[in-house]
Amino acid sequence: MVVSTPGEAYFDVSTHEAGNIPELADRERTRQQHDLLKSTMAASGCEVIDVPELAKHPNSAFPRDVALCTPEGYIKLRMGLEARRGEEEWISRALQAIGEPFVGEITGPATAEGGDVILAGSVAFVGLSHRTNQAGVDQLTDLLRAMGYEVRTASVKDRYMHLGGGMSAIGPERFLCCRGVFPEEFFKGFDTIEVEPQGPSTGNVICLDHNEVIANAAENAPVIRELAVRGVTVHGINLSEFRKGAGGPTCLILPVERK
Repeated sequence: MVVSTPGEAYFDVSTHEAGNIPELADRERTRQQHDLLKSTMAASGCEVIDVPELAKHPNSAFPRDVALCTPEGYIKLRMGLEARRGEEEWISRALQAIGEPFVGEITGPATAEGGDVILAGSVAFVGLSHRTNQAGVDQLTDLLRAMGYEVRTASVKDRYMHLGGGMSAIGPERFLCCRGVFPEEFFKGFDTIEVEPQGPSTGNVICLDHNEVIANAAENAPVIRELAVRGVTVHGINLSEFRKGAGGPTCLILPVERK
């Protein structure tokens, strides 16, 4: 998992309006929460690669959006939020440094952010959102179909920034999803745990292993309870300081490879 520990950029209020950072986070709590996230992932067997933040880019704390890693290599995306432009090259350098092959990119005027793409086996779920436009969906579809994926697309409801706000993989063939948000046949062939949509990241959890996840204990207590009832091991971590930056748990990590 690639992460980027927040440094000065995340707390630079001069960049917050353009970067869509709604609230200033507390430095010490941010550090503690991010450290606990990293240690929890490491304890579960994940290799955690910490990339230094990009100066003047508060959203570099959320590397998920900047690239899409596939079994063949990474696709360089193109940010829908203009203030995030430049992060694409930053994360590309980091991925190349660890030997990840470059297999394609999204080119303008298309935009596509990683929070709008979820890969599950041979299926790629892609969201059309305020951050990923139709041209971005089309380019992603071409790239992913060439790799053998079945691409399923859905329009993202206004309450969510990305597709991942309303759904997350919690195993190879199992999803957490918000009830009434997605098309009826969207999850055909998959098991689902449906929950009531309550906030902008209700459906957002980090999958560590089959039926093992990290959830934001600060805002997702009902989801944590439902997952536990359904046999899912949940590591509840308070990630309140990242909600202040409009980020959910998966925003904080860029999965590179899964075994």
